[in-house]
Amino acid sequence: MRHRLFLISLALSSAACTQPPAFTEVQDDAPAATASASAEAVSSGSDAPGKVVFEDDARDGDAAREFAYSWPAEVSAIPSLEKTLRSERDDALAEQKAEWERSLAEFAGEDCVSCVGRGYEVTWKVAADIPGWLSLTRDMYLYTGGAHGMSGRTSLVWDRANGVGMKGVELFESAVALENALGAKLCTTLNAEREKRRGSPVDPQSDAIFEDCPSLDESSVFIGSSDGRYFDRIGVYYGPYVAGPYAEGSYELDFPVSASVLDAVKPAYAGAFRVHN
Repeated sequence: MRHRLFLISLALSSAACTQPPAFTEVQDDAPAATASASAEAVSSGSDAPGKVVFEDDARDGDAAREFAYSWPAEVSAIPSLEKTLRSERDDALAEQKAEWERSLAEFAGEDCVSCVGRGYEVTWKVAADIPGWLSLTRDMYLYTGGAHGMSGRTSLVWDRANGVGMKGVELFESAVALENALGAKLCTTLNAEREKRRGSPVDPQSDAIFEDCPSLDESSVFIGSSDGRYFDRIGVYYGPYVAGPYAEGSYELDFPVSASVLDAVKPAYAGAFRVHN
C-alpha cells in the first residue's frame, strides 16, 4: 500500500517546487470519499514474527491518504514502550486525518492530485538488543503534497531498568563531545562517501554548500552492538539537505566504539559500552 504516493512524488520531482500547480475544474459528480480502512496485524511470518503493523488509508476520488506504523516484537515485550509508540501513532493519525480533511475542503473542485495526497509511514527497527537496553531506529516518510515527500531517521534507546527512552546522542556527554571523540574520521568518512556519489573529490577546505562537514547536532546518532552484550558501534545519519542535496539522499556512516568514544559516554551509561575489538 506504500507505493502510490511514492510514485506521485517521483512523477512530480522533475517539476520546479516553486511553480504553483495548474488548477482545472472537475465535474461536481466526482466519487465521494471512501471510508478509511484501519487494520492492525501481528506478523507470524519467518521474516519478522511478532511485528505489529497498523495501516489506515482513505480515498476521495484521485486524492489518497495513506498511513502506516509498525514496530518489532521486541517493542511489544516492553508494555510501557509499546504504550508510548501507540500514543505517538494515534496522535499522528489524528493529525493527518484532520489535515487531509482541510486540504480536501481547500482544493475542492480543483484538479491537483499533489495538493490533496498525503502519506505517513513510520517503521521502527531494532539496532541493538543487549541486557538492560533496547536500541531502536525510527524511519519516517512524510508526504504533505507538492513535488516530493521527506524521509528521515531518528533513534531511541530504551533503558529497561528505569523504563525511560532517550535519543542515542543523549548517552554521551554532549554531541560536541562525541564529535570530538570521532575526530577527523567523521569528516573524512563523509567526504569519501560524497565523492563516490558525486564522482568528484570534495575540497575539505571549501565553504560551499554541501561540502562542509555538518556537526552532530544536525544528525541522528544510533547505538549498535556486534556481540549482543555491549554497545560497541556508533551510527551517524545525515538526512536529505544536511550533507548533500535532496537528490543525493541521506548519508549513513558507521564507526566502532574507540577508547576516545568511550570516554565521551556519560558515566551512568558507561557500563553498557565497550571498545570494539
